[in-house]
Amino acid sequence: MDARGFWKGRRVFVTGHTGFKGAWLCKILEYVGADVTGYALAPEDKTNLFNICKPRMRSVIGDIRDFDALLDAYKSASPDAVIHMAAQPLVLRGYREPRYTYETNVMGTINLLECARLWDSAGSILNVTTDKVYFNRETERGYREEETLDGHDPYANSKSCSELVTASYIRSFFEKTLTAVSTARSGNVIGGGDFAENRIIPDCAKAAAAGERIKIRNPQSVRPYQHVLDTLFGYLLIMQRQYKDYFLAGSYNIGPDTDGCATSGELADMFCEAWGDGAGWDHIPTENPHESGLLKLNCDKIKERLGWAPRWDIKASVTATARWYKAYYGDGANNIMNDQIEMFLEPAL
Repeated sequence: MDARGFWKGRRVFVTGHTGFKGAWLCKILEYVGADVTGYALAPEDKTNLFNICKPRMRSVIGDIRDFDALLDAYKSASPDAVIHMAAQPLVLRGYREPRYTYETNVMGTINLLECARLWDSAGSILNVTTDKVYFNRETERGYREEETLDGHDPYANSKSCSELVTASYIRSFFEKTLTAVSTARSGNVIGGGDFAENRIIPDCAKAAAAGERIKIRNPQSVRPYQHVLDTLFGYLLIMQRQYKDYFLAGSYNIGPDTDGCATSGELADMFCEAWGDGAGWDHIPTENPHESGLLKLNCDKIKERLGWAPRWDIKASVTATARWYKAYYGDGANNIMNDQIEMFLEPAL
């Protein structure tokens, strides 16, 4: 994918730009020369990737539920391409705050699509959801894009609703204008700069940096793990290809190959090996609301239609992630972030 040739000077509107994936994406778009406007809440925590990496862009602080403010920002940006990542992204917080989760993840999607409908400038729109949108039967095979959408918990279910909202807007409005709209369903993403609560890699990094034993609450749960750069590369590829060919728009799974699935315990083992310094972990059983024990994606569609494939396997992903956190808790992470973007993207430019 000729990323620099396509994105240089192109106006891109990013919701959720102050989040973990949003900050990485804006740094990549900065790298390839895009003209970026972001719309999101201010980071909740003092320690956050957006403030660490400081991407060069226009940053609008606002709530995705505030339609008037969002529309003003959207009109000002008049984007060529839009990627919607603003969300309440945490399963456990979804149980604690279900109403907020649905308002943000469902009405937020409606607000964004309404902006695109009313201000018809974008030729390519991508709504980022999650692998948890599927009705999960805990089977070994990977879920395909045409399977039933029915997430179990409030977070997952709100994202299933977001998918359905997007499909309705496509049929009702965007097909008439040939605006290409897709959804991307990605699995668990790892990488430097994630400081969210109750996520295994941030928990590992905090404990290891403090010289403490890592606590793993469910070491046998199986998840697909992928480096954030692999996932974002997939998002940008979808947006670029559908911009040039409307008929490539659709729903796409983005996840690792089969060997990218690991138990939480195996992931912790890899992290400890990459970190060194005698890092180790213990199983700490806890009582938590329901979380899927096994969830895999089938990514044949994006591979066959768009030619995408993951470039870093799980060990390389964990190693790069551990190096980022070790730099952050040491001398600082901004340089290593730029180095990792260059290392990952340069062969593709």
